[in-house]
Amino acid sequence: MTNRENFIAQLGFSLDKFQVKALDAIDQGKSVLVAAPTGSGKTVIGEYAVARALSRGGKCFYTTPLKALSNQKFSDLREKYGDKSVGLLTGDNSVNASASILVMTTEVLRNMIYADSSALEGLESVVLDEVHYLQDRHRGPVWEEVIVHLPLEVDLVCLSATVSNAEQFSDWIETVRGATTVIIEEKRPVDLRHRYLVAERDVDELIMLPVFVDDALPSPPNPDAVRLDRRTSRGPRGVPRPARRLVPPRRAEMLERLDQEEMLPAIVFTFSRAGCDEAVRQCVAARLSYTNAEERQKIAELIDKHTAQISDDDLAVLEFGSWRAGLEAGISSHHAGLIPPFKEAVEEGFTQGLLKVVFATETLSLGINMPARTVVIEKLTKFTGEHHDFLTPGEYTQLTGRAGRRGIDSVGYAVVLWSPWTTFEQVAGLASRRTDALRSSFRPTYNMTVNLVDKYSPERSQQLLNLSFAQFYADRDVVAMETRLERRFKSLEEATKRAVSGYGDLESYRELLNTQKQERSAARKLGNDPKQRAVVEGLKPGDVLWLAGRGGKVLVLSQQTKRSSIQVLILLSTGRTARINPNEFPRISSPVGHIDLPTPYLPRDRSFQKVALRSLNRFTVQRDKRSSKKKRKNETLEKASKKTLGELIRAHPVSTDPDIVEILKAADERDLILSEIDKQRNRATKQSDSLAQKFERVQTLLEQWGYIAKWELTERGEILSRLYTEVDLLLAQSLAQGDLDGLTAPEIAAVVSCFTYESRGRDDDETNTYEQWPTKELGMRISAIEKTAKKIAKSETATGVPVSRGPDSGFVDIIYRWVNGNDLYEVLANSELAGGDFVRGTKQCIDVLRQCALVAPNPETQAVAAQAADIAQRGVVAAMGSVA
Repeated sequence: MTNRENFIAQLGFSLDKFQVKALDAIDQGKSVLVAAPTGSGKTVIGEYAVARALSRGGKCFYTTPLKALSNQKFSDLREKYGDKSVGLLTGDNSVNASASILVMTTEVLRNMIYADSSALEGLESVVLDEVHYLQDRHRGPVWEEVIVHLPLEVDLVCLSATVSNAEQFSDWIETVRGATTVIIEEKRPVDLRHRYLVAERDVDELIMLPVFVDDALPSPPNPDAVRLDRRTSRGPRGVPRPARRLVPPRRAEMLERLDQEEMLPAIVFTFSRAGCDEAVRQCVAARLSYTNAEERQKIAELIDKHTAQISDDDLAVLEFGSWRAGLEAGISSHHAGLIPPFKEAVEEGFTQGLLKVVFATETLSLGINMPARTVVIEKLTKFTGEHHDFLTPGEYTQLTGRAGRRGIDSVGYAVVLWSPWTTFEQVAGLASRRTDALRSSFRPTYNMTVNLVDKYSPERSQQLLNLSFAQFYADRDVVAMETRLERRFKSLEEATKRAVSGYGDLESYRELLNTQKQERSAARKLGNDPKQRAVVEGLKPGDVLWLAGRGGKVLVLSQQTKRSSIQVLILLSTGRTARINPNEFPRISSPVGHIDLPTPYLPRDRSFQKVALRSLNRFTVQRDKRSSKKKRKNETLEKASKKTLGELIRAHPVSTDPDIVEILKAADERDLILSEIDKQRNRATKQSDSLAQKFERVQTLLEQWGYIAKWELTERGEILSRLYTEVDLLLAQSLAQGDLDGLTAPEIAAVVSCFTYESRGRDDDETNTYEQWPTKELGMRISAIEKTAKKIAKSETATGVPVSRGPDSGFVDIIYRWVNGNDLYEVLANSELAGGDFVRGTKQCIDVLRQCALVAPNPETQAVAAQAADIAQRGVVAAMGSVA
């Protein structure tokens, strides 16, 4: 029996045609790109590449975009081939690194290629799982680096979700690496039926409608659903206004309906961590349960297995009790805020059929093996951190790809809930289109640049950059962009003709209206009066305030100023802590006194707060009654100003133009088109601006900062070439300047976290005083790094290099306390950080600490960095240490 026959015999099922075609290409020694729906069996192709390499005495690397996926594949392959044959490399973990089968994140492989690792010897093939991840804005370039730089004798097996330009992507791989077979499979392994779920006010039963007349696409939208949607009226500017009778289905009612229709188990996508957890609480409070006694017993055993390494105290901090209650009812959440052991328990419980409902964020759709009978999407929009975006067809296909369990279900269901902000036509349009085009996010980075300088000649480096998919794609896009620009110029001409009033100067009238709009907007924000904002910004830890709505006197524990908001943490006389709500700011007068806070400064530490509370209780307040009179005076002046502006608007001659509403709309349209034209011009310029030119700009900046000299790496350049983090240049410069020298283990961990952590919804303008850090020395070092970041940003702007993000101090206090030996409760007390975010943030910090332990110029700094990494790898961080 040949190796292939033996491999197929062990599967226990026959292969589909596209799988056979892929195996043929692998046997012929070709690279292969397989684009197929989720759950269609792409994994079998990757695993055959592993089996073939082993049978020939060679090596195979299996790469994934996420550590969680690497761990899942590591477990699968180790179960099949044994512990000795399979290893794992994920940056912060190394298991059996000399094995013939190595599972790793794609970044690890990129780093091995640049380091000329001996592990590449004997490598026959590399599986790039989820290769469509190369369009990820932050991490995508790594995939292209691997494809371009991997030795040509190594075969690639690229596994991708369905994309509309798979042939073009395959053409690029063939251009770079030689003979490549592209295999496109569009048929799902289980048929998918689309449903639209609607609730009516005061009616118990939900309405579930097919999205299409015929469940098999292509098919026209269901006319009954179209008529239902048209009963929804439209408000100002076309925004949907909910019809009186239609409301979004309640979660408990929705699950009960799915249960009645035998559509469980289900994954419910809710694009919010808090929304996922709240959904589970709602279901438990409604006494929903989908488990029997035997299943609850198995779930209890599963929970105990996955949490055995976590102490009872740590579990209490992680709200273990409420999490367990949901699981035992067959309901759970799944998102990045959960610690890895919790997520693994959910994944195993769901795949075993013990859990019936999982409320999840979209991260669940990224390769994790959790098929369901039904996928529910609560909303077709998701918040990206800046604004709400409508799902793309590719994202919708990725989410609904989990619906339908191969070999179990004859059909799968995709259910979209009614929403007042989404039309049925949008639902049908999204469901009828399957894919998006795969686009490159490749760009020259600092680390990439120094490695190219180190290994290649200038000419060869330019050639390698021109081989990227980004350049391959850009050359085809420029003409299309110019065509779109021409169309927008015609629209601009038409709008400009309509944006004219015969009654006077339209632009001066619009300026008055805009001023009024800005004043109204400012009234909703902090500090209508600049002096009032200065009062709040000037608050310092230890200041005592009088807030009647908070029970009287309160103590300021910390204050952080950002671009558009101020965060003030206060201690109440009851002993509780709270953040001052923005609507309370206008009521804050100058501090009524000041208290010296305990040292060391640890505002979130409970012992620190108890000492501060005693000082607050002894403090006597003498209130100033004049502040309220001053406030009333300011309000009177403000009203007078608004009245004057209103009179100017009403007196303007253009205000009497009977067509003013339409004219203003035309002017707004004209301005919008102008903005779009500017953006498209910039985009077209950037596309035609070759990667080689971008590379030259990065090279120029690195020469200015002393990392490259005459196409040779300096000592600093050598350090940078071995640092792998998003802010690699800033870290290299900080190491070179000695900003990490002479620190304790907790301090160096805190400083390193500034390079690895990125707060959710972060803002680069955060400011702190030295007294707000755990130690004064730490504050001075962070301040120095922030100054360096500003200098680098200035150089980037001057040379035309995209500005790097600055350091983020959002994890400093937390990692300091963790490495200082505090337990998990003390670390996370009064913090809004989720357990999963803490574990992930700590592991990212450990990864870079270990890099510093290898490349820091100062040997003592190397030793302290290694010590900090070892200390941090404890407790809940070390639990299931191969997972994160």
